[in-house]
This record gives sequence, structure tokens and C-alpha cells, in this order.
Amino acid sequence: MKLVTGKHWEAFADENSLLFPEYRKNRDELIGFVGSLKGDETIVTASLELIDLITNRFRKGEENVLIYSDTGKILTLKEVYELRKYLDFDVRGGFSGERAKVSILFVEGKTDAKFFKAVFKKLFEFRESRNAPHQFRFIERVFERDNFDLLKRESDGVYLAVIPSEGNSGVVRNLGNFLRAMKVFDFSVDRVGVAIDIDESRESALASIAGKLSGFEQGTTAMGYLVGNTEVIPLVIGLPFEDELIEWKKPTVEDLMLHLIEREGLLNKVRPGIKALNGSLGRKLKPKEVMYLALSAYGHWGNLEGFYELFVMRSRFRNIKAVLREAGLMEGLRYLAFMP
Repeated sequence: MKLVTGKHWEAFADENSLLFPEYRKNRDELIGFVGSLKGDETIVTASLELIDLITNRFRKGEENVLIYSDTGKILTLKEVYELRKYLDFDVRGGFSGERAKVSILFVEGKTDAKFFKAVFKKLFEFRESRNAPHQFRFIERVFERDNFDLLKRESDGVYLAVIPSEGNSGVVRNLGNFLRAMKVFDFSVDRVGVAIDIDESRESALASIAGKLSGFEQGTTAMGYLVGNTEVIPLVIGLPFEDELIEWKKPTVEDLMLHLIEREGLLNKVRPGIKALNGSLGRKLKPKEVMYLALSAYGHWGNLEGFYELFVMRSRFRNIKAVLREAGLMEGLRYLAFMP
């Protein structure tokens, strides 16, 4: 199966190609059309709906590809499927607009995203941005704004996107697919941060990033790796929190929050509640359960994502910096925020 999209599709079409078969067809007709395909056709289309239907069916097999006609470069349909499912990436290409200095930070989930969003706003003077530069057009067209955070620092025009993934494996997967997409669709960002939890060990976390990058021509830098003109910065989250009332198993962003609420004095306020629940449940509380107690004590009646962002924004500069330095994250975050 070959999918062809982009402005210069004529160069890849022949008498056996099916041109724009989505024209004047409803979804049921498109589903029926895709069901009739044998897998050896060439489909020329500018329909994301049709692309999604075809990639869902033909994502297995290296011979099933999407050709972006503007560059003549190829993605496997598995890569297209993952770009659409996990990043809502607009695989029709045609990105335009102002080019700018741009960083991206891939994080594990939405609570992580709100934590780091608040850090960039609090420490590095970023603000939410309604306008996207050329490098983020793939996001702006398709993403709903509550699925990611796009920030800009007005003083030097640097943009930063904080994009949640689905766990550590999702962060690494999105990194690889995003680097492939940059090559195929001929755009680039300056720096990509990869924030993952330590899980088994720091070495294994770094090895998972290095393993994904092994499929690209790369070099090393003082802060990470260089793939083309894009620098990849590993950010490994690992700051154990020891407390006789709290059950700690492995580092996550909740541990960063535990350290911060302790430094801000909120943990002592909820300690009687932690003790009471320990006795009632017959076990220690998990970090996320402590977060819900802290949320309630803080008087925030929203969700954890909103609490993380609000609490970081209202915390003291010195406490945020101290936690990030202790976690070994401060230098990497600063590097993502500032560039020549």
C-alpha cells in the first residue's frame, strides 16, 4: 500500500493510482472503500480521515508507506499511525509561517506537563501563546489546545511546547516518530527535551533514549545528542522521597511535588490526615494519594493537573530551584529555555 499526499502528488501518480477517492463520500462510504482495498494500490489523498482509516488497516508491514510528495521522502504507515494517534500530527504537510527558535519537551503525562509548564512560566518568563510558528503548524491545525501547552517568551521570541505522552515508553516512542517526521516534512526544532522517570535505574532510562536514537545519524554534545540540527536533551526524573508515613517505590513527578510541598510547609499541614488514613487503611499512603490530601488542604477544588500548575506558580523561587537542582533537572531545563 502506498499513500501519496502533498502538493506535488502528480509525480507519484500513474494510471493505476486512485486519486482523491474521498471526494463527496461520507464516512460509511470511505470505510467501505478502505475495506475493498487489496493492499497493492497507490492512493493519492489529502483527507486525514481517509489516511487514518487506511493506516489503521495497513499499518503492519514495511512495504506499506506514506510518500510526502513535497520532499519525496517516506514514512511507514506504522509511523503515520503513531504520529496521528499519539501526537495528532498533520501528515498532509504544507506547514507555513514564521520560523522561530523552538524547543519541545516530551513528558510522561498531563500532570507532568502542567508541572513543567509552570516551571517554565515561573522561572524562565514564558507565557501561553495563541500563535504558532512554522515549526508548530503540525500541532496547531489538529491539536485541541487542552492536549498540549504552547509557550512563548516575548523578550527573545523563543517558543516552547510541552507535550504529554503515555508513560516512559510513550515519551521515547514520540521522540523517534517526531525526529522521523522532521526529516520527512522538512522542518526542524532547535532542541527536544525528553523527560522520563528513572524506573529501574538512571542507566536504563538513558539507554532507552540512546536506543531510539540509534536509528538516526547522530553525534553527542555536552548536554545530550545531536540529530541533524536538533539537539536532544535527556531529563531523567529521580528524586526519592523518604517519609515513614508515605510509601515510596520509584521516582515520578509526584516526588518532585512532595519535596516542593514539604519545603513550602504544606506537608506538615496534611500530616495529621496522612496519619489518620494510615490507621484507617492499614497501610502507608502512596504519593498521589498524598497529593489529593494536599490539594484539598490547599483549597484547590480542581484536578491534580490544575493543582500542580497552581502550586508551582505560587511557590517560592528558591524552593523550586532547590528541588530541581537536587533532582539534577535545573541545568537541562534552563538549556531548553534559553538559546543563542
